[in-house]
Amino acid sequence: MELGQRSRAPIASVPPTPVAFNLATSLADARALVDWLEGHESQQHTLGRMTGILVECLRGSGRILSCGNGGSMCDAMHFAEELSGRNREDRPALSAQAMSDPGHLTCVANDYGFEQVFARGVEAWARSGDVLLLFSTSGRSRNLIRAAEAARSRQVAVLGLLGRDGGELKGLCDLSLVVPGVTSDRIQEVHIKAAHLLIEGVERALFP
Repeated sequence: MELGQRSRAPIASVPPTPVAFNLATSLADARALVDWLEGHESQQHTLGRMTGILVECLRGSGRILSCGNGGSMCDAMHFAEELSGRNREDRPALSAQAMSDPGHLTCVANDYGFEQVFARGVEAWARSGDVLLLFSTSGRSRNLIRAAEAARSRQVAVLGLLGRDGGELKGLCDLSLVVPGVTSDRIQEVHIKAAHLLIEGVERALFP
């Protein structure tokens, strides 16, 4: 064996590791929240209205900004790139941007505090007629609350994909879908489904 090379057991000889959770229970939990989204007309109506707001923003040459923390930031980035890039079919690029630039985030956090990282982005990039889409599993993140407040002061529509009871953000959103999950992972799984539905709705409306 060469210096620094690690020994490796054949895959077939590696014993199985006991599963630390119940797969059926986890899938049932996830399915229950998807059923909740599908089975409540009010949630579908909310998604339809949110789609309409996004469509009118883009028709008016506005911009959609999105943000979140951790996994919710990843969802916000995925939402934006599906609009500015491509979802299913070729079509013109749509004006969507996630506030995820590390230079901006670290500069603002260093100079003004982490609570201001998204509000400062709203000040920089949002204009009246634009839309801010917030992803939060708790609805209590201070930096998202500050962003919503900054958006409302600039006549920017605020939409929320939230979780649990919606927290303080629910009262700051013009429209919100509040997923009644217990854990962040289950809530985020529904958020990304809702985000894909919004993207599909926007595309169908703008490019029939």
